[in-house]
This record gives sequence, C-alpha cells and structure tokens, in this order.
Amino acid sequence: MSPAESISLNGDDVVVLVDQAGTAVGVSPKIEAHQNGRLHRAVSVVLFDESGRLLLQRRAATKYHSGGLWSNTCCGHPRPGESVHDAAGRRLRGELGIAGCELTEVSRFVYLARVGSDMVEHELDHVLIGRWNGSATPDPAEVSETRWVERDMMFAELAGAPGQFTAWMRDVVDRACHHDRVLPRASV
Repeated sequence: MSPAESISLNGDDVVVLVDQAGTAVGVSPKIEAHQNGRLHRAVSVVLFDESGRLLLQRRAATKYHSGGLWSNTCCGHPRPGESVHDAAGRRLRGELGIAGCELTEVSRFVYLARVGSDMVEHELDHVLIGRWNGSATPDPAEVSETRWVERDMMFAELAGAPGQFTAWMRDVVDRACHHDRVLPRASV
C-alpha cells in the first residue's frame, strides 16, 4: 500500500484519485491533490426551483481557493468508499442546510483549471441536479450568500464578468441546464 492509500485523515481532508475512465486509483490529501493537479473525483450540484431558476452560492472568502466567487449550488468531493449521490447530499446539508432533496446525476466531465497562484483543479466532476423550493441555511464557513437567478441572467453574467465565477461554473451549469427537464416537480 502506498503512503497516499494509507492516509488516515478526516474524510473531508482526502480525495479519491481516479484515472481518465473514472476508476479509483488511490487517495490523496485534498490540498496536495489541488497543489499537484492530480485527477480526482468531485461532485457539483445545481438546484432548480419550479420556475427554472438556479440556486447559486458565493463561496466564503475564507475558502482555500476560489473564495468570494459565485458558483453552482454546492460542490465537494466524495470520501473514500462514499457514493457520488451520498457525497452530493452530504455537501448540500453541510453547505446549505438542505436535506431530503432528490438528486439525479446527469453528466460527468474532466476539467483542468488553475485557480489562484498555487492551486490546480483537475477533476472528474459528476453533475447532479434537483428541484428545490425551500430555503437554504448556509454555513458561513462555506457560503457567504445565496441567490436564485434566471438562467438567461446567469449566462449573461458569466459572459460579462467571468472572473466573478468559479472555474468550473460554466461547464457545470451548461450541463445542468441541458438536463433539467428530467426533474420531477418539487414539493417543499
């Protein structure tokens, strides 16, 4: 067993390393994976309300990268042995206090982006969507604010001020908006 595979840190401190096909090949400390640009599994959630608006969050300024930027509803990394769906639900609860929202995986893609001066996002990102008409209770350590936005307005903002958004935002919401018709109507 390699040193990376024997890591016994808190589950949120490690990521699952994968190959291009999505097969798990080990684990790594999260910060180290982002500093070295190692490909790892991630989840991105986009929630829509009944009228088709998207719930966005502004990442807390204290986040280790992309702090203060607007992003999709929530993001995170599955822990070793945790399913993509379970990780997405855990991050929704942890970041926004949203529980009981049914999620559907609609896409996955690999992206590579430099974030800040010393971090690299190299992720196999699983995109999950859901319907939600309730309120959110953001954890201030994760999220500084949330807002519902019409998709036309969101894409206009992405085009006009791309620096206000996370590196993965455009790819995630493109995929989510393409598939939101598969969602059932929500109840609160």
